[in-house]
Amino acid sequence: MTVQDEAAPAASAAPAPQPAPRSGRAALMTWLRRALLVLVLAAAGWALYSHWGGVSKTLVTVPWHSTVLSQLAVVLGITAGTLGWQTIVDGLGKPIGAFRGAQIMLVGSLGKYVPGSVWAYLLQMELGRQAGLPRARVFTATLINLGVGVVASLLLGVLALPVMMSSTPGLMWLYLLLPIGLIALHPKVLTWGASLVLKVLKKAPLDHVLPWSTVGRSLGYALLSYVLFGVHLWLLSISSGPVSVRVLLLCAGAVAIGMTVGLIAFILPSGAGVRELVLVSALSTTMPVEQALAFTLVSRLMFTVADIAMAGGAAGLARWQLSKNKPVDA
Repeated sequence: MTVQDEAAPAASAAPAPQPAPRSGRAALMTWLRRALLVLVLAAAGWALYSHWGGVSKTLVTVPWHSTVLSQLAVVLGITAGTLGWQTIVDGLGKPIGAFRGAQIMLVGSLGKYVPGSVWAYLLQMELGRQAGLPRARVFTATLINLGVGVVASLLLGVLALPVMMSSTPGLMWLYLLLPIGLIALHPKVLTWGASLVLKVLKKAPLDHVLPWSTVGRSLGYALLSYVLFGVHLWLLSISSGPVSVRVLLLCAGAVAIGMTVGLIAFILPSGAGVRELVLVSALSTTMPVEQALAFTLVSRLMFTVADIAMAGGAAGLARWQLSKNKPVDA
């Protein structure tokens, strides 16, 4: 028997190298992510439970086809918002694809149900990191998307401005932000702002100016999203009155402004209560206050259902895609 023959069994019997033990920091981050996920799901579930009492009675009065179409409008609106965010992410670097973008945006957005909506942005950054994206890129894209969304909401909010000036005049200060927002949407200004954020984060600045197409598409998606949310509320409201284009314009503008005000009230889960106050104030100019309140509660429930269902679908689709791409053991 040769030396090689004797060494072969010894080599085969050698124990396989063991993976390096995980650091305490990595283990802590894993448990924190799990705890955050549980907290997010519990908060979203509580939002469903707490609204169910007053909502169930109102749902009975709404025709089933209006309910279905209204819920569909919410889903389409969230989809448009997700595509707008992905457009910005793709404009900052290598495109990430629709499935990955949906997983990061939709699952991360569930963090808004935890008091202090910063959790949504942190969750998106963490999901982006797991998908191979730098945290700074996800954070910068989210900031730009927020700015674009505010400008879009103020532009569309003009439709409800006459009513809002009489019902909630205290919100008119928001329009002081519109000229600033429009200037900030210029690609050179937007690129300078994004590079400044990256510099603060001690990251390299953008190596290219964001094109007009990226800014225009993201603004278009934001406007479409708010229009669809307005259609959603309008489909609910016409169940108690005649079909009216005026009410449709009012719903679109009120939803847009309400969501921006809810964004400012970030300490509340998903702007709960603040957005409803704006919607009730607007709708009560066309219907009794009790009905306006009921429809805003139904709207909140539909948004919660859509958020959870779409996040679950995106996560499930991403997991399925990962399992499909796994190599098969011989």
